[in-house]
Amino acid sequence: MLALFYIFIGVAIGVSFWQVTRILNFRSSIANDKDNKTQGKNALYFMVFLYVMMVYCLIAMNVIMLPESASYEGEHDDNLFSITFWLIGVVQFIMQFLIFFFTYKYKGSKDRKAKFYADSHKLEFIWTVTPAIVLVVLIGYGLWQWNNVMDLSGEDDPIVIEVYSQQFRWDARYAGEDNTLGLGNVNYIKGINTMGVDMSDKNAQDDVQVTELYLPKGRKIHFKFRSQDVLHSAYMPHFRAQMNCVPGMVTEFGFTPKYTTEEMRQQPEVIEKTLGINKVRRAKGEDPYIFDYLLLCNKICGASHYNMQMKITVVEPDEYEKWIAEQPTLASVVK
Repeated sequence: MLALFYIFIGVAIGVSFWQVTRILNFRSSIANDKDNKTQGKNALYFMVFLYVMMVYCLIAMNVIMLPESASYEGEHDDNLFSITFWLIGVVQFIMQFLIFFFTYKYKGSKDRKAKFYADSHKLEFIWTVTPAIVLVVLIGYGLWQWNNVMDLSGEDDPIVIEVYSQQFRWDARYAGEDNTLGLGNVNYIKGINTMGVDMSDKNAQDDVQVTELYLPKGRKIHFKFRSQDVLHSAYMPHFRAQMNCVPGMVTEFGFTPKYTTEEMRQQPEVIEKTLGINKVRRAKGEDPYIFDYLLLCNKICGASHYNMQMKITVVEPDEYEKWIAEQPTLASVVK
């Protein structure tokens, strides 16, 4: 596949040089009706090729897209994406047709003279106001969704979890029975207290530190983010959630898991994608891939940025309660 790519690049460069040479030769020649007719037909051929490639990409490459949102809040992100995609797609298909068809229809001819229009206030009004209205609607929807994810003040009893980033790992801390996180600061990092929790804070005594996230299905999760060193970005693609982790400050967002990990593995899109991945891995002699939710870093934060990830497991509420009850508190671990 790589060799084919290099061949394509070589051919493209060769064609480019050939076209440049032809353009230089045009200085001493004038296009006639035959040339114009040929270029008009070429425009139609290219239009057909472009449409075929677009349809192929939409169908064949759909498998690389993310599956359905795994959070209720993420449904609005998917809606916004779909609306934007269809708006752009429809306009793209129409405009490409007009560009190439008019290139053919109004090709140069000795028997026809081009007409010149200085301006059209009606057309200017249409193509100025229409995009403006569309953008206002899309941006308004986007701002509403942003506020929906960021406004956690009215939520009833969300699970509060701190996600702590450092080169090149993630740690997480669950608020205990009081559902309030103890204070944290890099100055408190010592020994096994890798998240810098202030153990003199009474709210920190029942906090639970883990290296893998367990989330209950259908329960609001209130995430808070800190960074120890550089700018990281907490990215949970299947939940349509992302937030920068900034040294010296706390950032946050929230979402509600919609599917357990096992339920997501049974989604047709996930099954199809998993089969495709395992086909490649099998050819390389690698172990099979099993779908899991992941927390990734979406900032290039250093040499091992690519490997900075944490597994997220979504389970039924009763299974979550059993798991969290088995985890040791910080007071019993950090002395």
